[in-house]
Amino acid sequence: MSKRIGYVRVSTADQSTARQLDGVQLDKVFEDKASGKTTERPQLQAALDYLRDGDTLIVHSMDRLARNTEDLLRIVRELTTKAVTVEFIKERMTFKGDSHDPMQTLMMTMLGAFAQFERTLINERQREGIAIAKANGVYKGRKPSLTPDQVAVAKARIDVGESVTAVASDLGISRPTMYAYLKAAK
Repeated sequence: MSKRIGYVRVSTADQSTARQLDGVQLDKVFEDKASGKTTERPQLQAALDYLRDGDTLIVHSMDRLARNTEDLLRIVRELTTKAVTVEFIKERMTFKGDSHDPMQTLMMTMLGAFAQFERTLINERQREGIAIAKANGVYKGRKPSLTPDQVAVAKARIDVGESVTAVASDLGISRPTMYAYLKAAK
């Protein structure tokens, strides 16, 4: 029996996936809260492994599945080769292994390229804005996670044998961030 499998993705943990497949009847949903710049996302990989011949993968839009055209085309091609149907709600496009529509493939390629181009422009504008703000003395970078006093206390705790992991956890920062503070304190 074929299944309708949903895949939803947002870039950050504080974003909501609720609107993406709202009202779409699904048997199972896979959800990632990760950047789309790579296909190495745990739930995407789980969804791809889960899909079987005759199933349908339903995604809100192409940019939720892949951020670049090459990945988008590869994923859709691999799935349709396995007789999995891929449906994009926003673009109203469906790809099946038993039918090859060159016009539809062209549209997917163009829409994927436009999304990739748009993302590149956003990143470029962001870098330009930061450079201008830095030149004007407005942008100081990210606010430090710890004060100098907190770093001194953390260093003292670690020097007496507490684990870096425990100290970092108590301070609400990651281990790599703790190591960066310790390195800067030397």
